[in-house]
Amino acid sequence: MNHDASRSLYDRALSVMPGGVNSSVRAAPQPYPVFVDHGEGGHVVDADGNRYIDWVCGLGPLLLGHDMPEPLQAAVQSRAAEGPMYGMPSDIEVEHAEFVCRHVPSVEMIRFVNSGTEATVSACRLARAVTERNKILVMQGGYHGAQESTLVEGDADDPKPSTAGIPQAFAEHTIPVPFNDPEAAREAFETHGEDIAAVLVEPIQANMGIVYPVDGYHEHLRELCDEYGSLLIFDEVITGFRVGGLGCAQSEFGIDPDITTFGKIIGGGFPVGAIGGKTEYIERFTPSGDVFQAGTFSGHPVTMAAGLETLQYCAENGVYDHVDRLGQKLREGLSDIVADHAPEYTVVGSHSLFKLVFTRAEGDPQGDPCRNGCRQAPGCGRHDACPKRGTDVTRAETDRYARLFRPEMRERGILLSQNQFESNFVSYGHTDEDVEETLEAYKMAL
Repeated sequence: MNHDASRSLYDRALSVMPGGVNSSVRAAPQPYPVFVDHGEGGHVVDADGNRYIDWVCGLGPLLLGHDMPEPLQAAVQSRAAEGPMYGMPSDIEVEHAEFVCRHVPSVEMIRFVNSGTEATVSACRLARAVTERNKILVMQGGYHGAQESTLVEGDADDPKPSTAGIPQAFAEHTIPVPFNDPEAAREAFETHGEDIAAVLVEPIQANMGIVYPVDGYHEHLRELCDEYGSLLIFDEVITGFRVGGLGCAQSEFGIDPDITTFGKIIGGGFPVGAIGGKTEYIERFTPSGDVFQAGTFSGHPVTMAAGLETLQYCAENGVYDHVDRLGQKLREGLSDIVADHAPEYTVVGSHSLFKLVFTRAEGDPQGDPCRNGCRQAPGCGRHDACPKRGTDVTRAETDRYARLFRPEMRERGILLSQNQFESNFVSYGHTDEDVEETLEAYKMAL
């Protein structure tokens, strides 16, 4: 493939944007990113005219793929034609909120914002106000946006900022514990429980290689929060309306969180975030309560129309059956390929999420209990070697993926996530032929 146009654009971008990009992960591909010209269904075409099967899907928002179905396109065009935005309420905000509250079990009220980061920032502020406590318990390797309360590394005894620009005093209000470790969570509560405002957790760690919860883990967190009077916040920015259909991952796992954060799919491919939950908590936001939260572009009419039409289309057109079936076909196909060509690697994912983590496991390949993606099943022969938390993925062969494997897949016409940590996503625009071509490329590249 020729990549001259992408190279030239990157060269220009380096002079006017830090790292040549507007979001850090986009600079990860070696030696420079593909610059996209346009999308078509489950494919994108780059600035050089190269066509790829796209499993990045905007890093998650494009559940329907790059082609907007006619009802969605009509709704977006109609709202845009009526005026860019108003700074005042509109009917579509109410309709979208009603739809979400009808379908997500724990959501009684919702506040729309502009990004997943804004949603988690607001959720942490809300939890602190409700409980009159300061500390937020998070999972090591979890990602909750570019915010001071969660850009923290270390452990419960020694938390520290994971980036320059965050005071150590901020990090001291965050308690990182290992995901899938019930005892570590309980020990943190026994030490700090009187000052823990909330547990902030992804139902599935989907930004660090896709790590599934062990049986009973979320139930344990729910019990700890109830015991100590803390709030349970589910970060469903990635899993929301992708895992568990319209009920989201919380319905899949049967958990009733106090607060849920959303992003990506809830905006139908346009900038969005949201904080939903129990009425007694969400109505603490101003103007009904005392927790300040506001935004010029919140509830943007084009985003609200796109989000509502996307979810309605999913409800009426078998979208989840399609994407979940292709996701399973990819994961099971990858499990077969890996067993023959790279048994030390681990296939992970659920529903329409998938990933091949370049783990360094020894012994048997993944067994039948985890053939459809690692499920932390004790009956799997390589249970002890699979990733139990996102931080485990940092010990995988991340350089091999970035420098050799992903570029090879790109040259074969397959775009995968930019690094070993981000998920790959299936869309309604993908086909069985796309899956078969992708599996063949994996086989050749491995």
